[in-house]
Amino acid sequence: MSRIPTPATLDVSPAASQPLLQTVQASLGSVPNLFRLLGNSPATLEGYLQLNGALDEGELEPATRERIALAVAEVNQCHYCLAAHTYLGKHVAKLTDTEILANRHGSSGDHQAEVAVKFAVLLVQRRGDVSRADVETVLAAGYSHAQLLEIIAHVALNTLTNYVNRALATEIDFPPIKAL
Repeated sequence: MSRIPTPATLDVSPAASQPLLQTVQASLGSVPNLFRLLGNSPATLEGYLQLNGALDEGELEPATRERIALAVAEVNQCHYCLAAHTYLGKHVAKLTDTEILANRHGSSGDHQAEVAVKFAVLLVQRRGDVSRADVETVLAAGYSHAQLLEIIAHVALNTLTNYVNRALATEIDFPPIKAL
């Protein structure tokens, strides 16, 4: 059970969050617990959705975004996000079980994606304090400056949800994932 209430329905969510949650429902077909929990703060929900939406329009491919989410969730030990992004990785980004496991280990079967995943892991482990050589490795792998910034932004976005889920014990509403 979450450490703060997770509204059971959209009707009992704060009024300012209801239209945002209705948009989530229209997009996903349901409103996962994370969104309903974030909805306790309309500003937090709106900020998350706006950054997520902007990054969805960015240059990084959806599969790479899911790979980063899996790697970051593993480093941060966020069981909610591991479950959610394993589901999304399989069903939306069409990642294989082997690739998902590699991503959780900070790797990938795709060379270019592996560079992004490893950089994402370094960002989390070093709290952003990466070297010039680390940045140059990402650029040398063919990522643009915009994509480099998007990798960093995805790490930040996923760290936000990892921290919310860990701090508030968001109830997992995706198929659970075994720890590594």
